Amino acid sequence: MSRRAPRQLAGALRELTGTLAPASTLARVQEVWEHAAGRAIAAEARPTAERDGVLTVTCAAAVWAQELDLASAELIARLNAALGAERIRELRCRTG
Repeated sequence: MSRRAPRQLAGALRELTGTLAPASTLARVQEVWEHAAGRAIAAEARPTAERDGVLTVTCAAAVWAQELDLASAELIARLNAALGAERIRELRCRTG
């Protein structure tokens, strides 16, 4: 029996990505970042480091770092909800 159409590449890539990603808190945060932070924030800021529950976010401009600092409690809550555990306790924002 022959196949009528090619398989979707997205499904295969999703499976492959899941096996390649390191099992670290930072990797998980990076995976859920756009969903938890929103597209506007994700376009201007990205998680770059994590240590002992302190997440460092590198922002495109100082104004974004300040905005994220002011909204850190809400963002931490959304990240932890997306992660399914209380892994992030503090947000440090910097420009880069």
